[in-house]
Amino acid sequence: MNGFFRMWFFLWPPMLVVAFLVVGWQVLVLMMGVPPYMLPSPWQVGEALLEQPQRLLAASSRTAIAMLMGFLCSAIGGVVLGSCLTLVPLARRGIYPLTLILQMVPLVAIAPMLVVWFGWGIPSVVAAACIVSIFPVIASTLDGLQSVDPGLKELFRIYGAGRMKTWMLLGFPSSLPSIFTGLRIAAGLAVIGAIVGEFVGSYGGDSAPLGSVITSALKQTRTDVVFAAIILAAGLGFALFGMVNLLGWWCLRRWHTSVR
Repeated sequence: MNGFFRMWFFLWPPMLVVAFLVVGWQVLVLMMGVPPYMLPSPWQVGEALLEQPQRLLAASSRTAIAMLMGFLCSAIGGVVLGSCLTLVPLARRGIYPLTLILQMVPLVAIAPMLVVWFGWGIPSVVAAACIVSIFPVIASTLDGLQSVDPGLKELFRIYGAGRMKTWMLLGFPSSLPSIFTGLRIAAGLAVIGAIVGEFVGSYGGDSAPLGSVITSALKQTRTDVVFAAIILAAGLGFALFGMVNLLGWWCLRRWHTSVR
């Protein structure tokens, strides 16, 4: 019972803000007479969700698969690459500045090339999600490993621990708070990367993901369907963010007892 009240105490402020925003949105549309093709009302967006639930839920599931695969690739690849750059200082000086390219180059500009390299469908979408979300994981892993207490490093060295053993027993557990910060950022970026990848490299028809649903609805001036798909994409992002938070809480509770 205490857990329920604690959860309610945590959830009611954002829920109240969302309720005010929805009501304000509805009032704005009604008072200003905004045409539906420019800004549909929340009621019209809800009707669009109920009008074709199977299509939108199927599209959400396909986007979720690509998003999760891209996020997992970025999480594993980012931690491994960040750890390797820490263990090999020369590689860090040579490679780490180049990883900034992943953040500097607009994804929309290279998305067509991803289709050429990986083909249509899920492979190119997964690649887009991974490219967008991997840099925060690399940077947070690198920062976390470099901020490990030098005294503890020296203690491990005195007792004859090699680089890999020091990383496994000291560096990685100590850098978990920083790593999970990067993973939380990557969770949101993976959704953006997946949707942008679907704009260019996905497919239509009954098996279309959310990105294709959005582009198709825009061509038909079905702005209500566009907003419905955006809400579902945001829901996927919140769900992934929540899973990362839950995993982070579980790991930090085990290895960092001072972190709640």
